[in-house]
Amino acid sequence: MLDFTVAIPTYNGANKLPLVLEKLGLQINTENISWEIIVVDNNSNDNTSEIVQNYQSLCSEIVPIKYLFEPEQGAAFARLKAVQEAKGAYIGFLDDDVLPDQNWVSAAYSFFQAHPQAGAVGGQIHGDFEVEPPPEYRRVYPFLSIREHGSKPLLFEPNRLNLPTTASLVVSKKAWDESVPSRPTLVGRVGKSMLGAEDYELLLYIHKKGWEIWYNPEMESYHKIPAHRLERDYLLSLSRACGLPTYFLLAINAKSWEKPILFMRTLLGNSRRIILHLIKYGGRVRTDLIPAFELEFFWSSLLSPFYSFYQLQKK
Repeated sequence: MLDFTVAIPTYNGANKLPLVLEKLGLQINTENISWEIIVVDNNSNDNTSEIVQNYQSLCSEIVPIKYLFEPEQGAAFARLKAVQEAKGAYIGFLDDDVLPDQNWVSAAYSFFQAHPQAGAVGGQIHGDFEVEPPPEYRRVYPFLSIREHGSKPLLFEPNRLNLPTTASLVVSKKAWDESVPSRPTLVGRVGKSMLGAEDYELLLYIHKKGWEIWYNPEMESYHKIPAHRLERDYLLSLSRACGLPTYFLLAINAKSWEKPILFMRTLLGNSRRIILHLIKYGGRVRTDLIPAFELEFFWSSLLSPFYSFYQLQKK
């Protein structure tokens, strides 16, 4: 077994992968770490495989790169494929548009050595914007996988859905194998569906088994955000996709008798948030994008129990 695997799920990522692979080829302090890179092609129709083949020959002396093909669409299936094939005791997931700092691998590996109960560790993810957004957009940064929680390590609070994102996340293979089912309910954004939160689902299973989930500020990376992800249609779809799985996620670690209470708290809590939001912003929720985004999230969270019962339970 190796010490570490970097897994990159990608769909039509031929134009993005070179930057990620180049950053991984420049990692420092890995002399005493045995590691590998796995690229999981999630049914791409571009020249992703050719790009990986080129880097396999270029980087073979630095770190081995393995190419895998996963035909079932969905980021969750690509990650499952990576875990099945990974030889590392720890698996670092990177999205194909997230660039790791030069010590990302070593910082992650060192943190796990110091925290044996850690099942998953997320780091700082900074925004690398094609077009710099106005200051008020900081309120939606977490939905864009931008996470900056300060300079000190801290434990996340999974029961409050306070969790890192798999855009830049390292998991213990042992914790994953003990916790994550062979086929998750949430699979990621497929086709026209923007439904996300598949990363939160797997982390909640890991937490349920008693593993800790940490924030390590030494693991820094940069998420490239193209201009279209700041546009109204994209952001409102993203808000809806993040709100609809809320009840399902909260219920993962709830006992049977707690679920009716959770159902009512989800309805009443989000109803209150909607009322207060409308009082605060009034007609601006129709014209100002950030208040509109927040209102869409509250509405979707309000509807999430019904979505869970009538859509997710069918899968």
